[in-house]
Amino acid sequence: MTPELSAYAARLRGLMAVSPPAISPAQFDRLALELFALQFQSNPAYRKICEARGQTPATVQHWSQIPALPTAAFKDLDLTCLAPTERTTVFHSSGTTEQRPSRHWHGMESLAVYEASLTAWFLENVPPDLRFAIADLRLICLTPPPSLVPHSSLVHMFDVVRREYALPASVFTGQLDAAGSWTLDFTSVYNQLTAAIQSRQQVILLGTAFSFVHLLDFLAIKDLVFNLPEGSLVMETGGYKNRSRILPKSGLHALITERLGVPREQILCEYGMSELSSQAYDGGARSLRLEASGSSTPSPKPQAPSRFSFPPWARAQILSPETGQGVGEGETGLIRILDLANVFSVLAVQTEDLGVRRGDGFELIGRAQLAEPRGCSLMNA
Repeated sequence: MTPELSAYAARLRGLMAVSPPAISPAQFDRLALELFALQFQSNPAYRKICEARGQTPATVQHWSQIPALPTAAFKDLDLTCLAPTERTTVFHSSGTTEQRPSRHWHGMESLAVYEASLTAWFLENVPPDLRFAIADLRLICLTPPPSLVPHSSLVHMFDVVRREYALPASVFTGQLDAAGSWTLDFTSVYNQLTAAIQSRQQVILLGTAFSFVHLLDFLAIKDLVFNLPEGSLVMETGGYKNRSRILPKSGLHALITERLGVPREQILCEYGMSELSSQAYDGGARSLRLEASGSSTPSPKPQAPSRFSFPPWARAQILSPETGQGVGEGETGLIRILDLANVFSVLAVQTEDLGVRRGDGFELIGRAQLAEPRGCSLMNA
């Protein structure tokens, strides 16, 4: 790690601390090209690939030209600017036990950027009424605690939210079975939900789609219906990956509303991965909240597709798998992400996920055909 990378990381954290965060297109381009040059110098594995492609700081003129590495490259290469002695944490991609996980190395400064990014953008996507009273909320995580899954970036994210906002009543209700797969302690979840209702304490309920399906199935079997305090928030992320029955997003959210009493406008979807340091959130729930706040009796509307947006220090491109060029509005392609918060690894990452271009955001479709299944709900210890 070089002093130049440390100085860059400090400047970026300063930009993240501004609320609301804003980085102009020209500023983003300058920051991206500067970081590419630093990583080209300090990341030997990345530099070797870039040189083989003929893409160097001397030839790349715009952030969209910065060479992206596929997520699979994180399995075989140490894509990091950190020396071995500086690597204090590693996040693994989630997947089945037969797969080799990706490895995203972090050190003290790297985690500082990661945590600054996630807290700033999480807060921007929380409804305003919760944002200003977040320290009084009950946080219920449908995942194992960090001590059981130290390599899960998702669990680390949830734990950072807990620590950052000093949430007084917070609990991880997940466990690991004998095979190391995530399960839920249904008794713990039930007790937490009941306590929140009895104390009229608003809840932030965080979990994967997989964990929500298991919770909802449990509630259905037991014929239980909760009506969480008004203003409570649900955040769901990840997928199913053959670990539960698969529900379309609209069906999952409808069941959350039916069994937990949380309306659609209070359900937030998150998109992230271990190879990134920033997360995207859907804009659909934000739009519904704005519509609801403007009318005392908003009329129900069909659920629009979620439009995910990254923070100003990241960009998502939707590229044609045939040509590698950007697709038009409403067209489908592979999602490529350039994340400035990946200061000490690789800023440009090519995912295996398909998305539809929606303005400066995207609608998530799912995994590309033949891509390995992965998802936070499959995370093993």
